[in-house]
Amino acid sequence: MPYTIQGNTEYSAGSDLSSYSYDYDYPDGLNLKPGSKLHKRIVDEVLERARISDLVMKKRHPSWNEIDETLTAYIDADAAEEEVKDKDYRKPISIVFPYSYAVHETLLTYMVQAFLQDPIFRYEGVGPEDIVGATMLELVVQQQCIKTKVALNLHTMFRDALAYGVAYAAPTWDVRWGKKTVKQEGTGLFDFLGRVISGEKDQRVDIDTILFEGNALRNIDPYYALPDPNVPVQSIQDGEFFGWVERTNYHALLGDEEHDENLFNVRYVKHVLNKNSQYGMRDRHKREQKQGGPIKDGSGTDKTTTPVDVIRMEILLIPRDWKIGESEYPEKWTFAVASDDVVIQAQPSNFNHNQFGVVSAAPEFDGYSATPLSRLEILQGMQTVINWLFNSHITNVRKAINDMFLIDPYLVNVKDLKDPKAGKLIRLRRPAWGRGVKDVATQFPVNDVTRQHIGDVSWIIQFMNTISGSDESMMGSMRQGGPERLTKGEFQGTRAGSISRLERIARVVGLQAMQDMGYQFASNCQQLMDEELYVKMSGMWQEKLMQDHNVQIQDQRVNVTPFDVLVDYDVNVRDGSVPGSNFSEFWIQAFNIIMSNPEMAQRFDTMRVFKYIARNMGAKNVDEFEKKDPQQVNTQIMPDDQVQQQVQSGNLVPFPGGNISGGGF
Repeated sequence: MPYTIQGNTEYSAGSDLSSYSYDYDYPDGLNLKPGSKLHKRIVDEVLERARISDLVMKKRHPSWNEIDETLTAYIDADAAEEEVKDKDYRKPISIVFPYSYAVHETLLTYMVQAFLQDPIFRYEGVGPEDIVGATMLELVVQQQCIKTKVALNLHTMFRDALAYGVAYAAPTWDVRWGKKTVKQEGTGLFDFLGRVISGEKDQRVDIDTILFEGNALRNIDPYYALPDPNVPVQSIQDGEFFGWVERTNYHALLGDEEHDENLFNVRYVKHVLNKNSQYGMRDRHKREQKQGGPIKDGSGTDKTTTPVDVIRMEILLIPRDWKIGESEYPEKWTFAVASDDVVIQAQPSNFNHNQFGVVSAAPEFDGYSATPLSRLEILQGMQTVINWLFNSHITNVRKAINDMFLIDPYLVNVKDLKDPKAGKLIRLRRPAWGRGVKDVATQFPVNDVTRQHIGDVSWIIQFMNTISGSDESMMGSMRQGGPERLTKGEFQGTRAGSISRLERIARVVGLQAMQDMGYQFASNCQQLMDEELYVKMSGMWQEKLMQDHNVQIQDQRVNVTPFDVLVDYDVNVRDGSVPGSNFSEFWIQAFNIIMSNPEMAQRFDTMRVFKYIARNMGAKNVDEFEKKDPQQVNTQIMPDDQVQQQVQSGNLVPFPGGNISGGGF
């Protein structure tokens, strides 16, 4: 059943901020002062959409919490186990057998290898006139990704997608302000020794300036994501809104307001600092039970820190209906509401790409669900069984080694019997003197009914490997079994089958998230880039432009202006494979055949074949070892008799000081 937004539902109680007044100039003449009718309407509309989305998303939180417990190896100890640890901290109690963690690490490692290759995003010019500009655009985006550490954010996105089944990230355009030391020319006169005769000498001064501008990526915690529940996860751009809650602080917001003309009302936020958002940093997840995390309540925050929960939301709306414009057609607007009370941003989303500024990744999507299952959730039942089998065996062993006895306390000194020290002396009580010790105490038989549990764990692990597509070879471990199983063909066959399953996951993520992210990065760069910069044009970029497009590059550093990247481009999404995953030894054999056959050597580009082999065998910088000879000579290999015929006819002339022999020329 679709979820319906009720419109202005007077949902928010609101705080009384009308008694405070600050001098703000609001955009487009709108009255966005806290307490105004328009301000309250925007708060209510944003909170209503957050409520509708939260109704759906919070249904997934219990299952995600189980995943967090597995990945953090956290399990609550009961009263009996607490007593065991109090008596002897060295004794083992219930643990999480971290096999799901191993599966998760294997899948995550493959995703990193598949996508975190330089360049992360590849672009291709649509027409011949766009080729050079697309190459420069690719280099600019790559340099920005390095400076803003986009690879770390992608790692988090892949991790969330594999653990929770869905991941969100927001491509943004960052402008970082700071101080820069520059030289100020003096007006002084100097003598021949460099001493000032009159005036002032050169000085160093600090000026406020833009230190960096470029694309960046922000991760959105799935627990605090607020997507439109009426559209499936792979179609979030077709929804009517998308939002999320982020934790920041008052001082950071105030600093952003100083440099960002789109922010306002931040000074009102200090009057609601101790109020957390009802959709913000509450006890939604258990990943912090072991690592720690942010303060979840307002206790002490007014004295030590100033955390603020901000709901950021992009909404497709009709401005006239909201009374924020005259247009009767839908437009995308960006809003930010701090502490559920203060609107600090309200503006049209004027990005040229005309998309919500967010991307989603869901490797196990079914095409219909807003929150699909993850691969770890599918394995969670087996993980629970493994935990129980392993922990029950440990509990049984811990009980068995305690030496349980049935005694007659009338005949045995109980204190002596309970003494844990070695070489103990157990005394009988007076009524047992002279009667012998045979029937004084009887030890219970030790039966280990859980001795097969560890073997059962191994079987379940094999099933988990089959389901997840991550066997021992993918984890970097040797397959278990005798020599008859460790054959080269068996290893290559099973590994190829497992890799093909992982390639499917990476391919899906590439089409879902990486394609939209690459498009938004390039579009933002074309629209918002103001500063010139130098990029390094070497390796495959230099080779592609110099050889394929006859562009002469004298220096590896190339100056790129904002106008150089204004080209038509296509985003080339990686196919989900990792270097060498599909490589076959056939290419080495084929290369040897080509080099030994003169006719094949003429028809094949042996240098490109060699580079393909080298890159697939792990050489990332093979281009750096190639000779850059400006006077290249086209070499052909001919049979000896053909060479002699060409020489006699005058078509071939030997090099000065050289000779003709051996079929080479």
